[in-house]
Amino acid sequence: MLASLLFILFFVPMSHAQTGAQLSGLVQDEAGKPLEFATVTLHRVADSSVVKAEFSDAQGTYRFSLPVAGKYRVSASQVGLNRMWSAPITVGTEPVTVEALKLSAAGSTTLKEVKVIGQKPLYERLADRTVVNVEGSPLAAGNTSLDILARSPGVTVDNNDNLALRGRQNVLVLIDGKRQPMTGTELADYLRALPADQLKSIELITNPPAKYDAQGTAGVIAINLKKDGRMGTNGSVQASYGRSQYDKYTAGVTLNNRQATRPGQSVNLFGSYNYSDRSGISMLDMHRDFFAVGPNRTQTLTGTSDQSNRMPMAFKSHSVRAGIDYSLSKQTVLGAVVNAQKVVGPARNGLNQTSLFDEKGTLTDRYEARSTRSFDAPNLSANLNFKHNVSADANSPELTADVDYARYTSDRLQELTTLYKLTGRSVLLVGDQQGDLTIWSGKTDYARPLSNGGRLEAGAKFSRVSSDNDVVFRFTEGDITTIDPNRTNRFKYNESITAGYVNWNRTVGKWNLQAGLRAEHTLAEGRQVVGDSSFTRRYAQLFPSAALKRAFGKNHELNLTLSRRINRPSYGQLNPFRIIIDPTTSGSGNPNLRPETSYNLEFSHTFKGKYTTGLSYSRTSLPMISVVQPETDSTVISTNVNLDRQDYFALTFTVPVQPAKWWQIYNNAVFYYSHFVGNLAGTALNKGRPAFNLSSNHTFTFGKGWSGELNSSFQSGEQYGFLRVRPNGQVTAGVQKALWDRKGSLKFSVADLFFTNKVRATSAYDNFVERFYQRRDSRVATLSFSYRFGNDKVAPTRRRTGGAEDEKRRAN
Repeated sequence: MLASLLFILFFVPMSHAQTGAQLSGLVQDEAGKPLEFATVTLHRVADSSVVKAEFSDAQGTYRFSLPVAGKYRVSASQVGLNRMWSAPITVGTEPVTVEALKLSAAGSTTLKEVKVIGQKPLYERLADRTVVNVEGSPLAAGNTSLDILARSPGVTVDNNDNLALRGRQNVLVLIDGKRQPMTGTELADYLRALPADQLKSIELITNPPAKYDAQGTAGVIAINLKKDGRMGTNGSVQASYGRSQYDKYTAGVTLNNRQATRPGQSVNLFGSYNYSDRSGISMLDMHRDFFAVGPNRTQTLTGTSDQSNRMPMAFKSHSVRAGIDYSLSKQTVLGAVVNAQKVVGPARNGLNQTSLFDEKGTLTDRYEARSTRSFDAPNLSANLNFKHNVSADANSPELTADVDYARYTSDRLQELTTLYKLTGRSVLLVGDQQGDLTIWSGKTDYARPLSNGGRLEAGAKFSRVSSDNDVVFRFTEGDITTIDPNRTNRFKYNESITAGYVNWNRTVGKWNLQAGLRAEHTLAEGRQVVGDSSFTRRYAQLFPSAALKRAFGKNHELNLTLSRRINRPSYGQLNPFRIIIDPTTSGSGNPNLRPETSYNLEFSHTFKGKYTTGLSYSRTSLPMISVVQPETDSTVISTNVNLDRQDYFALTFTVPVQPAKWWQIYNNAVFYYSHFVGNLAGTALNKGRPAFNLSSNHTFTFGKGWSGELNSSFQSGEQYGFLRVRPNGQVTAGVQKALWDRKGSLKFSVADLFFTNKVRATSAYDNFVERFYQRRDSRVATLSFSYRFGNDKVAPTRRRTGGAEDEKRRAN
């Protein structure tokens, strides 16, 4: 059916298609000759905020689809030329032609002024998303991508490294349109190895349309890497040094060569290399109470324990990226991208000290566990992509296709030596885990303009994932070593997903309408070799989405969105292997974990194009949450489980303020209430708690190349499943000096200035209560230097997104 639809859309005679109304114009030099690759920006007259940006073509022409009715101005700029502004333009429903903008040569003083004006704000609120413009921010200097994410509006990272957006976990994370094959700590470690200096922007999308995979019940976090759009040969270098109690180094280089081979044809070669060497420490203190449960849920204390954990960490990563874009004509482009990364965790010695007590508080045992962990995780991915515009018109139908291959391997070694102080007994447990994950996927997308400003999109995707994990545990006491049959196993998992979607969009007067439908069919098979247990799951589901937008005058805009989404368990969350944390604590996947699905509704009002108020509601069925639950009367297990239901209500405010020309403030507040219903470990859960998340970012422009930023965030106490978390927050500050006509920059920043980013929480069941206090070496001072070289003439760049996004995020 989907193939037939694509055939009809593509091969219907082009005479039936009409281009939508546009706002267009010309950019010229002082002599009246057309300027190519000039940056053309559409601004609202009310506050000069940016609506859209485009590049002029070889004829100096630019085109925008008509925005919402109102008054606008157009600006045009290019390096070495003065920025020019049009007179105010009134936009309705008819095409608009803007008077030609003629750019004159600029002196050095004027050139610097133009560059400052053209710099994007750190945060932008668009109709369906919030954009964090990381590139050029002093706070990015020497930090990791995870650091920047944790400071983004409405984003939090919990003690298990799970990302949450507006207080909801299970978000879909894209990196250049591709989802990484990991979740939780695995994803966090990857983001810690990715320098923030390589990021261009982060997009936070709570209700994405049908074109996006349905994965991610809380929405999408899209991370976009830097891409050099300059003509000729150019590049950049950067290096940084950070210090907490430990050293943190990063360095990288990017190279790009973009050449026109003949009229209408060009080739772009690009590549980059990044190195990261970061050390740190994780500290965790815990108190546990174990109970026997009697009639009417009466509790009788049976024992307690106190634990202190200190685990040094180290990450060394080498990342290489190389690719080519070849323009066969103005309408057709072929591309290929290869990414390779090798992440190594050198062996580090951790220490766990535990005291065990009976119900009377008498010491029954005390042990000291020393752990040594190391890992080696190389990965390789490749993408072939194709893009074709049927005609040279700006509103031409467009066909894109991607084929992706990725392979991720891992080798993890763990040694845990435990010495029991009262008895003198010593035991050694060694775990050796080998993992191999292979992903194949292909997708195609077709977009076609319709009459009266409408647009129709359709696409299909197929993916195949194969995962093989083998682990062997050996137990040594005295001179005798045996294989531990309770922990040794091999888990194989295969999954195929077939998907298709249709999305329609149209503007009628002051109304903008969007409706989409996505269908996905999943076949999943898992098998444990030891014990010969297996499962097979088949399910097909529909995921509708819709959006309605209406402008009321020049100051008010209302937006209503609705979507249904799914969150499938990651491959690691299904893997039943044990990870030994200490003698009384282990981690494990859950092969019985089921996908969660959610309905999401959001209503928002925007005032003067920048002040936004939003109301949202979501109901999630079978929500997946991370838990630490009792396994015996003295041991616990960390795993993932399904609850019955989660209801989520939120009120969001976005308030940008500019107290002075040199001072901009972006404030974001999310007030929410999450209510969970379920049952686990004999404990019924029917709890909720009001909570809020506040963030404020201050940007300062001091002149003479100096600028600075101050970022603060606060997360109130909240209830998440069986976990009750206490408040925490952080303050980060940075300053930057531009050098050598802004080709170089020197940045200094301090993260978590007051060392307040700590997690205190309580996990409570009828037969078990755990209170913990966790922190990292989060206060880090960083000095960074970057320099870009080569041609400054800018050309349009392609955004490369592959077809294996969902599968890569879920791998483990």
